[in-house]
Amino acid sequence: MQNDAMLTQLGYVPNEALMEQLKRIQKNTLGYEKIEKHILDLNDHLKVNNAYVALSNSKDYFKIKIESPTPGLAGEAHEKIQHFSEKFKVKIEKLPKKETYYILGYGQ
Repeated sequence: MQNDAMLTQLGYVPNEALMEQLKRIQKNTLGYEKIEKHILDLNDHLKVNNAYVALSNSKDYFKIKIESPTPGLAGEAHEKIQHFSEKFKVKIEKLPKKETYYILGYGQ
C-alpha cells in the first residue's frame, strides 16, 4: 500500500512531515509489511467504540487510542485490541493509566 493511502485511511491529510513520520514508524515496527492491512482493519473495527489507530507524537509507533464515552464501549475496544494482538501475533504495549496502546510489531 502507498504511504499516502495509509495516511488517508487513518484520517490524515498526507504531507511531507507525516510521510516522513510514517516511514520512521514503518522502520521501527517489526514485520510491518505482514501487519499493515490488519492495522487498517483494526482501525475500521474500533470506530464504533470511539477508538482509532493513529501516529504517535511521542514515539515512532502506531498508537491505538480509546476515547469511548462509556465503560462498555471501552471494554469492547480493549477486547478487539486483544483479539487483534492474539490473532495476528502482533506485539502491543498498553501505557499505564492511559487508554492507549502502542503497536510494536509482528511476533510475540
